[in-house]
Amino acid sequence: MASVENHYDRHLGPVYSWMLGGATVALENARDELRESGIGAGLQSVAVDLGAGTGAHSIALAELGFSVIALDTCAKLLDELKLQAGSRPIVPVLGDLVSFPTHCPARVDLILCMGDTLTHLPSLASIGELFQNVRATLAPGGSFLATFRDYAGAPLLGLMRFIPVRSDEKYILTCFLEYQEQRVMVHDLLHVRGESGWTTTVSCYPKLRLDPVWAREALVGLGLAASLERGPRGMLRLTATLLR
Repeated sequence: MASVENHYDRHLGPVYSWMLGGATVALENARDELRESGIGAGLQSVAVDLGAGTGAHSIALAELGFSVIALDTCAKLLDELKLQAGSRPIVPVLGDLVSFPTHCPARVDLILCMGDTLTHLPSLASIGELFQNVRATLAPGGSFLATFRDYAGAPLLGLMRFIPVRSDEKYILTCFLEYQEQRVMVHDLLHVRGESGWTTTVSCYPKLRLDPVWAREALVGLGLAASLERGPRGMLRLTATLLR
């Protein structure tokens, strides 16, 4: 079993952009997600993109006028983000997600945590700490937006645990889920076609079986107005606003 950081550094990082359909597709999807979430122009506003990856959401936010702090634990993904970002007002930061306030101004207007990043955290306690930091960092009227998969409900069974992610003439990526009491082990099987034929590498890492209702109620308990709804690509969308 690899840590989340090692899994991305050594296994998924090199094909991450391809996995999302390429930079253009990823950016279009990010624009759609922000629009569907009601995020509009952010002139002179500061946003934090937790688990920024190659920067699709960071770039979409910058297009809306936000200054963006883009934080991730994978250096390779942040290198791609820098290339994609160009001269946009995006500051890439390599660091731990929970301790993001150390890289931020005292108050920010928007915090994103998209693409199932929340479930990468090791425990409910770490998510609780992240939520406390969100509460402490948001400006009054500011919002927190996260998307994640519901692994806490009934587990997938049998062949449904094998999930084709993407394939073409060079790569085939398949995900296999192995459910445990508090976590789900995510096995990523990557087939790469080279000059001498196909090679296969496998790596696995844990994701947290995060109860969506618990997540919403944890934010409400901190004084935020929070809601859950269906999000993109089978995920849930968690939105919370710090009341003025």
